[in-house]
Amino acid sequence: MAPKSLPARPTTDMAKEALFNILNNQYYFDEISVLDLFSGTGNISYEFASRGTENITAVDSDLSCIKFINQTLEALELPIEVYKSDVFKYLEKVKTKFTIIFADPPYDLSINEFLQIPEVVFENDLLEEDGLLIIEHSKHMDLSGHDKYKESRYYGGSVFSFYE
Repeated sequence: MAPKSLPARPTTDMAKEALFNILNNQYYFDEISVLDLFSGTGNISYEFASRGTENITAVDSDLSCIKFINQTLEALELPIEVYKSDVFKYLEKVKTKFTIIFADPPYDLSINEFLQIPEVVFENDLLEEDGLLIIEHSKHMDLSGHDKYKESRYYGGSVFSFYE
């Protein structure tokens, strides 16, 4: 269980279960690579690892979140690489392609910052050919304006917007 002091808003169990049901129909988890941006508690990374994904990278800028993820990794021996970095700086530097990029930015980021995520991901060609970018955001935000936008799925107050 993550400490309440972490500046994170973990994806709800209902939304996470729905998301993984969607992904389970498209991918073999043991064959994909995952980039978890704004990883917070590491909740999404752990879920991928528990389903057999061995190539997982988690990125967050908050030191307390990074420490928590690293402690959890030690205890559970999960195959997750963890980086303390500003997500946007990380996306500019990384040269690896991923099957799935999941981003769960703080909901108080501006719409322009949210829209910068697909811009940088596609500009830097960070998705594999069959890859998917998923951004979790508030139901009060519309991220459908990007040309790689596919669809949005609503779960309570949260939305997953999918890009390919």
